[in-house]
Amino acid sequence: MTDPLTEVVALLQPQARFSKVVSAAGSWRVRRSESGQPFYCVILEGACRLKLHGQAPVRLQQGDFVLVPSAYSFTMTGMKPPAAKQRDIPPVQLSNGEFRHGPQDVPADTQLLVGYCTFGSPDAALLVSLLPQLVHVRGEQRLSTIVQLVGEESRAARPAREVILARLLEVLLIEALRSAAGTAASPGLLRGLADERLAVALRRMHEDMSQPWTVAQLAKEAALSRSTFFERFSRALGVAPMEYLLTWRMALAKNLLRRQEAGIAEVAERIGYGSASAFSVAFSRHVGLPPARYVREQMV
Repeated sequence: MTDPLTEVVALLQPQARFSKVVSAAGSWRVRRSESGQPFYCVILEGACRLKLHGQAPVRLQQGDFVLVPSAYSFTMTGMKPPAAKQRDIPPVQLSNGEFRHGPQDVPADTQLLVGYCTFGSPDAALLVSLLPQLVHVRGEQRLSTIVQLVGEESRAARPAREVILARLLEVLLIEALRSAAGTAASPGLLRGLADERLAVALRRMHEDMSQPWTVAQLAKEAALSRSTFFERFSRALGVAPMEYLLTWRMALAKNLLRRQEAGIAEVAERIGYGSASAFSVAFSRHVGLPPARYVREQMV
């Protein structure tokens, strides 16, 4: 059976950018405003606070793992943050390679492994919108181990480094999302999969994208009335069922066309369109150009 989470991560095409060990002592603060880069962090020792723009602060403690799929703006501080108007002091790189926040003449009370990755998919923004804004997992040693492996591999000059990193990041993201399923505060795919009825419909949809699904058919798969299914799906995932289906069909179509795995007629059939012309109309409306032209532009 097709796993929607696996499909999301595979289409996102995660790539390692960098990771580093950060230690901190006393009163400290880090403020970042990035261009939507996925940020992850594991608390190796101590505790700290993380605040995403527009959300309440989250207390992080040893062993916690955090993934922010699209980190546009966040602040991380010690448990006693500096005054709001106090200037943020850049970290100092120590002789052991760590980056230190706060005074260097006292033992660190917090140690973190932090990193960024990138998503290679041209549909990354669309796919990330299906994920929660914050994934916070507590007490999962498996995640800490995988993050440690990512950090070690990213700093090593070993053969096949990029291949190993790509696979590790896929495992990391799937494990993080799987561990957080059912605890997602914001609408998205995780919340949908945590609902036993909706999960059946979601997996059937992903398992057979060639099926000409309707809301009524999906509701039947979920053993719910049409109206109940529509409302429950829309509330859990933040999008209506047919909008979600269209998003996935177009993401898969673009992936197949980019990789030139099939002609336009075959792509149309594989994602549930009765004819190449119907697919072309839908693709043009969604992407902004017809499939044939999209393929040509990908080859330039």
